[in-house]
Amino acid sequence: MTTVERTEPSTTAAERDMLEGWLDYHRETLISKCAGLSDEQLRTASAEPSSLTLMGLVRHLADVERWWFRQVMAGEDIGALYYSEEDPDGDFRVTEEVTWDRTLADWRCEVAAARQAAAGLGLDDLSAGRTSGERSYNLRWIITHMIEEYARHNGHADLLRERIDGATGE
Repeated sequence: MTTVERTEPSTTAAERDMLEGWLDYHRETLISKCAGLSDEQLRTASAEPSSLTLMGLVRHLADVERWWFRQVMAGEDIGALYYSEEDPDGDFRVTEEVTWDRTLADWRCEVAAARQAAAGLGLDDLSAGRTSGERSYNLRWIITHMIEEYARHNGHADLLRERIDGATGE
């Protein structure tokens, strides 16, 4: 398995640095699970009946970054990248036309935009946007939720990668 460098989160950082450190660690973990694989391997589903793939996970997390940081926290009026009301699982759906290069570029763009949306805000600052339930969220909640989202999907990524080429690891 190709190695992607991950930065270990600090064990003594202040709250904001600690939260952002763990989020970045989990972001890097997901990409490390995809390293060194071909587009075909990244489109390989886990096991019947699931159609979950590593590339689908990265597409999903690009949309999740976009939703929580840009749409909810910053209140940007932008749509999703891959899913829609007509195709709510479009982020997970990968076809032969979907490439790793495009998926990774989209994900990197959304991570950069998420960092920008959070820059200058305090952990207690409330979101400018609202979810369908008209709820507000503070930045602390959003970062914590994103850590949970990545950690859960990194577990899926572990299983997917092991099925593809037997590679295991953190």
